[in-house]
Amino acid sequence: MAELHFFTGTMDSGKSTLALQTNHNHAARGRQGHIFVTRDRAGQGQITSRLGLTHEAREIDADFDFWRHVVDSLTRGSRIDYVICDEVQFYTRLQVDQLAKVVDELQIDVFAFGILTDFRTELFPGSARMVELADRMHVLQVEALCWCGKRATHNARTEDGVMVTDGEVIVVGDVDSPAPTPDADADVAYEVLCRQHHRRRLTAARAKAVSLAPEPLPFG
Repeated sequence: MAELHFFTGTMDSGKSTLALQTNHNHAARGRQGHIFVTRDRAGQGQITSRLGLTHEAREIDADFDFWRHVVDSLTRGSRIDYVICDEVQFYTRLQVDQLAKVVDELQIDVFAFGILTDFRTELFPGSARMVELADRMHVLQVEALCWCGKRATHNARTEDGVMVTDGEVIVVGDVDSPAPTPDADADVAYEVLCRQHHRRRLTAARAKAVSLAPEPLPFG
């Protein structure tokens, strides 16, 4: 029986690498799949991993209809044994419903990969719907680490090196790399943190600055 799989983890936990490995494993067994992505950090129409792996993928937007695409492809004689969807946190709830329908009605496996929560620690709509509908949910075993060495569980956004907890939800970027932002004067980057340091807004740079600050004199 076909299933809807959801693989999730923080940034830097190997989701895109696993998506590419999953495609490789199935293709090596003669299965044929369709690969979709939206807002990959390296640009449109491709899935990339931080290990240097890359693969062409169909770029989708909020109006893309997965059900219609798959049905039309099958009607034209295409063979589809599986579907891979990366950056699924950016998908709409309706699109996740469409993917579930592809699994149930057409018996096509769907493998979805995405971040669970945004920089505000709130669920992405696409990921929330995946949690509600997935047959299997997999938390990636490759643990991203906070600067303190503990397992990273939260994605933090910084602007000009300062952690922020409000602003535009979708600003695409990579870990510790500047990303486009509506504010042209601010450099936006991302960092993974444990819950404690995310709550304290204590990034690696801020922790280093605090450790280098001179101790106050014991009198005064």
